This record gives sequence, C-alpha cells and structure tokens, in this order.
Amino acid sequence: MQKGKKSDSILLINLLEQAFDKKAWHGTNLKGSLRGLKPAQLIYRPQLKRHNIWEIALHAAYWKYTVYRWLTNAKRGSFPRKPSNWPKIPEKADLKSWKKDFTLLRNQHIQLIEAIKEFPSSKLFKQIEGTAWNYTKLIYGVASHDLYHAGQIQLLKRLVK
Repeated sequence: MQKGKKSDSILLINLLEQAFDKKAWHGTNLKGSLRGLKPAQLIYRPQLKRHNIWEIALHAAYWKYTVYRWLTNAKRGSFPRKPSNWPKIPEKADLKSWKKDFTLLRNQHIQLIEAIKEFPSSKLFKQIEGTAWNYTKLIYGVASHDLYHAGQIQLLKRLVK
C-alpha cells in the first residue's frame, strides 16, 4: 500500500481549489460558472424533469459535504437541505435565497478543504472500508464532479432564452 505524504495533501487541495474557485488552465471552474447569474437563469430548465443550475449547485454542495463526512466520520444526515442529493430550490427563488444557497456551497467547500488539511497524510491511500475507493480517489472524484458540473452549467447558460 502506498503511504501518503504532506505534499500529496497539498496537491489534492490545489486540485480541489482549481476545480472550485482558483485560476486553472482548463478555464471556468464551478464558482466561475455561477458568477453573476440572475434567478431566471438559475431556475431555467432545458426540458421538464431536467435539473436547473440552482439544483446543480446544491447537488455539488451535497457531495462536498459527503466527502467531508467520509474524511471526518461526521454524523450522517446533517446536510441542511432536503432531499440531500438533489435538494429542492426554495419556493421563492429570488436573489436573496440564491445568495444563501451559494454561501452553503462555498461553506461546504471551505469545510472540505479544512478537513483535508487535518486528514492524516498516511491515510490518503488507505482503502475506505466497504468500498473499492481510497481517500485520494474520493477527493479527486469530488474535484472532477465540480468540473463536470461547471461545464454543464456553462452549457445551460447558453441555452437560456
């Protein structure tokens, strides 16, 4: 089994930050894809039963929370929005509500970064019990998740009439 080093943690944090809010070669990150949107853009659905940008942002927040939970063994079920994986947007989908949900996304990101900083480097390549994954793959996965949805959001923005 590979043993992790502090530099591995730093690399994982850099990867996660580039996917969320730091400048990177690939272009727009998740936070950048959400910048300056108006409620009408946030709630636009390209088709019935398809997710809108607001829902995607909450979904990304949930998976940051989930990875945080895996790293810290935090209590399950404490994500503040329901249903957890694809939370519903507020009935009053206004800018004030969006700012609150965007803050949730940002705070989940910050919480995850802090958890990675505190996570023992020696456990980064340890297999997670009951899975085929280790903690490094989990962190890579959530960074990839951010980028996947950033691209999806960029496309949705172009479809808004």
